[in-house]
Amino acid sequence: MAWTNFPYSDDAYRYTAASLKKAWARLHAGDAEPFPKSAALVEAWIAFHAGDFEQAAKLGLAEGMAGYSVANKATCIYANYLEKSEKKKLTLFQEVAERCEEQQAKDPKNAAAFYWHAYALGRYAQGISIVKALSQGIGNKVKASLDTTLKLAPKHADAHIALGAYHAEIIDKVGAMIGGLTYGAKKDEGLKLYKAALKLNPASAIAHVEYANGLVMLEGKKKMDEAVKLYEEAAACEPADAMERLDVELARAELDD
Repeated sequence: MAWTNFPYSDDAYRYTAASLKKAWARLHAGDAEPFPKSAALVEAWIAFHAGDFEQAAKLGLAEGMAGYSVANKATCIYANYLEKSEKKKLTLFQEVAERCEEQQAKDPKNAAAFYWHAYALGRYAQGISIVKALSQGIGNKVKASLDTTLKLAPKHADAHIALGAYHAEIIDKVGAMIGGLTYGAKKDEGLKLYKAALKLNPASAIAHVEYANGLVMLEGKKKMDEAVKLYEEAAACEPADAMERLDVELARAELDD
């Protein structure tokens, strides 16, 4: 079954090979992804940034493991934002996690192999419930992959966000004491990671959104005004590609609720 189309039409997100290279540092401030080495992968990333996630995944997978990064990112962003079927969404996250485990074994210095593994498992955990996922050992796998991502790529802003969310989600679901003793989740560490992500990538709407969510989980209603301000800043961000547009729209939807 075909994937759902990106719902916003905007030629501003359609890059050429030359304009993609020029915009690469800005577009990939979050994931520290190196510029692709082949023309085929450049085309895959052009499709990704334009919001043609299914095509990006197909083009990436056609290049074998060299294309896993773009295929996994396209699959994860599509599943998280656009896939309506919960069952299909979970299946897509499982497929990404499996590819990442294969990639980790063969290319252990590839930060993306660990980051998308953590992202896919983290979203899968949210889909089946955090408490259930923790009982299956998924939390430890997420943390281990994020720790490895940051060892390999210390400036990986998105990994800082995800690790901050790990601390926040666990404390929110099982409490500070059990979260700290059993899973190493700490409020101060979570907040520090969110702040680091914003410092590394201040133009990121999703960094603002996730920090807002984390603040509410970790600090409760007393930080609601600060969280709303972060959502407002996220909604005001200027998206440079389809993924960022989805992040901005998410922030706007939260403000409208």
